Amino acid sequence: MSRQKQYSTKGGLFREDSDDELGYEDHPWQWIYDDEEKPEPPDDDRTPTKKRKASSLSQSSRKRQIVGARMASFCVRVGDSILLKSPEQGKDWVGLICSFSETDEDGEDEMSVYIQWFCTPEEMAFGKRSKIRPDVLPNESYITTDFNMNPLTAINGKATVLSKDAFLQKYPDGKPPKSRSAASKYAKTIMCRRGVKQRTLRFTEDFVWEEIYKGPEDLLDLIDWIKEQTKTRRKENVSKEEDLEYDQLKETVDDGPKTPSKRRKMTSAVSTPRSSVKSAKYTTPTHKRILIKKPIEITPLGTRVLSPSQYMSTPYSHARTTLHVSAVPTSLPCRSNEFDTVYSHLYSAIVDGSGACIYISGTPGTGKTATVREVVTSLHQAVLNDELDDFNFVEINGMKVTEPHQSYSLLWEALKGDRVSPNHALSLLEQEFSHPSPRRIPCVVLMDELDQLVTRNQSVMYNFFNWPAMRHSRLIVLAVANTMDLPERTLSNKISSRLGLTRITFPGYTHTQLMEIISSRLEGVPGSIVDRDAVQFASQKVAAVSGDARRALDICRRAVEIAEQSEEKKDVASEEMAVGTPSRKSKSKPANSMANIQEIGGTKRLARVTIATIRQAINEATSSPVAQHLKSLPLSSKLFLAALLARSRRTGVAESTLGDVVVEAKRIADIAENSAINDFLLVDTEVGKTSSKMPRVLALGAAAMELVEAGVIAMEARNRGERAGKVRFKVGEEEVKSALMADPEVKGMGFNA
Repeated sequence: MSRQKQYSTKGGLFREDSDDELGYEDHPWQWIYDDEEKPEPPDDDRTPTKKRKASSLSQSSRKRQIVGARMASFCVRVGDSILLKSPEQGKDWVGLICSFSETDEDGEDEMSVYIQWFCTPEEMAFGKRSKIRPDVLPNESYITTDFNMNPLTAINGKATVLSKDAFLQKYPDGKPPKSRSAASKYAKTIMCRRGVKQRTLRFTEDFVWEEIYKGPEDLLDLIDWIKEQTKTRRKENVSKEEDLEYDQLKETVDDGPKTPSKRRKMTSAVSTPRSSVKSAKYTTPTHKRILIKKPIEITPLGTRVLSPSQYMSTPYSHARTTLHVSAVPTSLPCRSNEFDTVYSHLYSAIVDGSGACIYISGTPGTGKTATVREVVTSLHQAVLNDELDDFNFVEINGMKVTEPHQSYSLLWEALKGDRVSPNHALSLLEQEFSHPSPRRIPCVVLMDELDQLVTRNQSVMYNFFNWPAMRHSRLIVLAVANTMDLPERTLSNKISSRLGLTRITFPGYTHTQLMEIISSRLEGVPGSIVDRDAVQFASQKVAAVSGDARRALDICRRAVEIAEQSEEKKDVASEEMAVGTPSRKSKSKPANSMANIQEIGGTKRLARVTIATIRQAINEATSSPVAQHLKSLPLSSKLFLAALLARSRRTGVAESTLGDVVVEAKRIADIAENSAINDFLLVDTEVGKTSSKMPRVLALGAAAMELVEAGVIAMEARNRGERAGKVRFKVGEEEVKSALMADPEVKGMGFNA
């Protein structure tokens, strides 16, 4: 349990006596109003005039302003620095009170306080820009412009904020005193010398806390100064360039009467001389106090980077590389509308700091995952350009995890960088998302292959779709699946309702879109080895079935490989012709003829990808290994399959005896249209004997054994003899019919029935 609480939060002040100021008894909180602090006027025996009556009525009618709150003897006011309870026992967060409210963020009646937060260096150790400054001092915190509404019951005492000089003067060595009371005060004291915008990790200039903040009247000025100091530096860079040009222009002016140069304006509102105390003596990072489980260190394997000359040596290798499904194009064509929709939803959710669920559906190969990755890349670029707040991104693929519950471990590792077990990660995530934290940056989770993450009790889906609905989670879940009705068909109602109404459907690519995708990848390939008609033919074939872009790319890539193989065969044949005879004349002739054949106008004619090449690639892609093996069988084996198929169709029983199949094969052979059956399987043509009609078909026994070894049929031997053995198919009958339907050798044998 202690390890769980240790992982649940980062940062805060470590304290042993967390209830020393408020006590251990729960007293009710009470408001302190501004009129309670004003001294009452002295009693006057004179009769009240009309003006006095009107002033008393106006004071009673106006709303009383809340300036503080008290619980028993403990009280806090606007502008005080306070401690707030953290989910981790013994640690508190520090913040400044900006105002009080009688309602919470949802408008419900609850005594609340509006807090401006301090953050510790270790709280900025996550995200894309995660870093810890090397000059961190003990108990150092940074003032931020992050605000949050918290209940009064979260207040756990008062804190003391000091400048760097004041802190080191009070604690010269930076360590807690030995006495218990002094150590307790040390635990409630922080040193603040900088402000920070936590989501962009921009720091302000060093300041003296006692000079920049003296009371609640300086709150608004402090917030404006921090925002001014931590905003984008583009304008400052422009001003620096202008100042540099001004200085260079000033140096070129001859000596003489000069106009006094103006002083540059300081960007900070308060100029503070830097302390002469060396900070290197106190560089003890506070983040080392919390022990974090280190990730498993794996020695990376040696990788070999291919040079462009290796995969661009020929037009064929260049085309194969660009047509591969793993090749990432510079832009994603034909998905601009879907890109804009996903981008707008993600952008608004990150800016608002709220949770969201987006369900993306579409058939395989329609660009769902590629579009989401492209959107995330664009958002990361916006973060680097200081146009968007920082966010985390984690991709969970249902086909890559060993079990669905491993998703918890992947999400926790993306959030905190720690590797824990799935059960431990689930409890940590529950506690993390159920407690507010103004430092938490949004997290985008891409759950690909969603149907593979469905468990029996559907707990994984429920948790991932329930966490974004929590107020402080800032979790954005992108669920990607291949079916539109997966939530209604597979998931329960309580899960599908949490998925929300934000659903984006990716339709299959049309043939024009597939042509644009393939053509965009072939733009940089020299030689134009792929005909436009071939690209159009492949696009139409794929669009008519599924609209799968991966399928179209694979077919075109296989067609390029077929063309490359034919080109290699042609080169080998030409080389054999060139080295055919040892005579000098015959050597020169074929070489010249080869040059004349292959070169026209100084360019080599390469084998091109035509419609016939695409058709061959489609046939290879659509036929299974079983179908290819069935097509390559000898005529006797095909006759045996036709007899077994006819027998099972006639009797309606899957199993037949070998004798019945042989009789059926004889009947089919007698009426077959193929003359080869009569010449080779029904007539005995052995040398030295007169040709005679055989009573049974030849070679059926060997054909049956060959089919058994190939796994096409199964045959059970019987003690009563060979003909009594049972025979049945081990592959589907429809697969056998579809494989041999267009075979001219078996025409009229019943495969078309």
